[in-house]
Amino acid sequence: MSGEKYYITTAIAYTSGKPHIGNNYEIVLADSIARYKRAMGYDVFFQTGTDEHGQKIELKAQEEGTTPREFVDRVAGSIRELCDLLNISYDKFIRTTDDYHEKQVQKIFKRFYEQGDIYKGSYEGLYCTPCEAFWTESQLVDGKCPDCGREVKPAKEEAYFFKMSKYADRLIEHINTHPEFIQPVSRKNEMMNNFLLPGLQDLCVSRTSFKWGIPVDFDDKHVVYVWLDALTNYITGVGYDADGASSEQYRKFWPADLHLIGKDIIRFHTIYWPIFLMALGEPLPRQVFGHPWLITNSGKMSKSRGNVIYADDLVDFFGVDAVRYYVLHEMPYENDGNITWELVAERTNSDLANTLGNLVNRTISMSNKYFGGVVADKGAADAAVDEDLKKTVTGAYAKVTQKMDTLRVADALTEIFAVFKRCNKYIDETEPWILAKEEAKADRLSTVLYNLVESIVIGASLLQPYMPDTAERIAAQLNTSLRPFDRLEEFGLYPNGNKVTEKPEILFARLDMKEVLKREEELAESMAAREAAAGAGAEGSGSAHTSEAVDIEAKPEISFDDFGKLQFQVGEIIACEAVPKSRKLLCSKVRIGSQVRQIVSGISTQYSPEEMVGKKVMVLVNLKPAVLAGVLSEGMLLCAEDAEGRLSLMVPEKEMPAGAEIC
Repeated sequence: MSGEKYYITTAIAYTSGKPHIGNNYEIVLADSIARYKRAMGYDVFFQTGTDEHGQKIELKAQEEGTTPREFVDRVAGSIRELCDLLNISYDKFIRTTDDYHEKQVQKIFKRFYEQGDIYKGSYEGLYCTPCEAFWTESQLVDGKCPDCGREVKPAKEEAYFFKMSKYADRLIEHINTHPEFIQPVSRKNEMMNNFLLPGLQDLCVSRTSFKWGIPVDFDDKHVVYVWLDALTNYITGVGYDADGASSEQYRKFWPADLHLIGKDIIRFHTIYWPIFLMALGEPLPRQVFGHPWLITNSGKMSKSRGNVIYADDLVDFFGVDAVRYYVLHEMPYENDGNITWELVAERTNSDLANTLGNLVNRTISMSNKYFGGVVADKGAADAAVDEDLKKTVTGAYAKVTQKMDTLRVADALTEIFAVFKRCNKYIDETEPWILAKEEAKADRLSTVLYNLVESIVIGASLLQPYMPDTAERIAAQLNTSLRPFDRLEEFGLYPNGNKVTEKPEILFARLDMKEVLKREEELAESMAAREAAAGAGAEGSGSAHTSEAVDIEAKPEISFDDFGKLQFQVGEIIACEAVPKSRKLLCSKVRIGSQVRQIVSGISTQYSPEEMVGKKVMVLVNLKPAVLAGVLSEGMLLCAEDAEGRLSLMVPEKEMPAGAEIC
């Protein structure tokens, strides 16, 4: 294995907005695999990045009153910051606006055209802007886009098309002769039965209805279709050259060993991408894994549903490694996983604080209490108990390797935590506090603590790819280094007579569920305000932008009597300040008639306290008071929200007095 190459990629993130934790899961998964492969001795190249062209981005930039380039620079920067926040060990972060990528895409497009794979025609069909995809009537699901469920619109334009059918039989043969190529197997069956075997239609590979894309250099009316542009990042990022002058790095690392992608885009990666590679005469990737989704109790995350959870909010409260652990451990191999704040807290308390953190703390504390921190194997063994512990600990490496070789990362973590659970059981079996009462059993007590320290070192070494900071912190407290993977089946390598730290740090503190739910409520309050949105409007400066329509999930029908229970009035904001314990909440003093109410709103990302003062706003007056981040809120300011989460306070069209009824 030493020095053998391993090239892993993620799907590149689309720069239409901030990704949520369901999007971030993929890169954490890829990072754990990349780190594991490095620990196994592979020469790893791990690439991720951003997908930055397309009509949707052009429209988003127009709405913000900025250029597409300025828009994607900002969003790509925030995506990269999230990667760094989650401790992602990527080797390259590619952007599809990088000059070298754009030049190669133009070369590839021209080559396809010159060798007869591409022809000019016109397309008439149903177009989904968010997915940048054309559909036929028969492909729609309930009249909507089969991928994202949004509305589609009729579209007709001149375009270039790729002859997919030219390579279809060859691709079918490849899939049939390479059973590992598409994983899980259910994804392979879906691609074969739903797309390949019924016959492939030619694919639209250029657009003329917008400009934000890579120009077709021999026909400047056209820009390259975003999927042809985006997919080629996997080869341009390692130095592919369509003229035959590919870099040494490309010759070393291509074909990719693993494309890690979401199940919703597997068609592009297992049908279109392999056919493009066949047309270029390049080898196909060894494996494409379509992972499931990370969803909430209310389904797939969506801003319009108000159920979006962001990685930076979770990290701010739980810490990086707790978030990494949860998303890796709770995602099944093939089925969707579930995430809520409460579930993350429960798993943190049970696995990280109790099973792992308490084990490390107890072991170090007992070593200090009984032997001044010195850890020594005195050879005083209890064969039955000790050997069973050692068997579990030294056997974990093979089990983890078997799980990782089949990309069952959650199962690998379970095997590692089986080591820590066995250590806790060993403490119960040996009862060190009882041994400490008899001087004659001092050697046995010392041996027990040595066995625990050695077991923890092995477990922490296995844990490093998944929770790298935690693994290093454990090793530091035990005054040692994490062990190479090729030594993890040996027991007894911890230096005899070594001394652990005097004051063990708490790896993971137990969480008070009330505090967890309070923080979640604080963040969700801003979502609650947005649920009242009926459209998008101006932000901050008051400049108006044209926005595409936003569809939100319909709520149950209510009667007029139900509506009559809600009291809406015009309020005037007379004072406003940031809430000290929150990054997103503002506390406003709102005059409503002769009364002044205090209202907390999650809008600080859109409005400063200074610009709030003096505004006339729409207020839900008879909402039950609630405490948010320790501050009493006595109503709700109503806002509109667009598809990207930008907010606009609902204000009267004409001058109205504070307290005027809204009906």
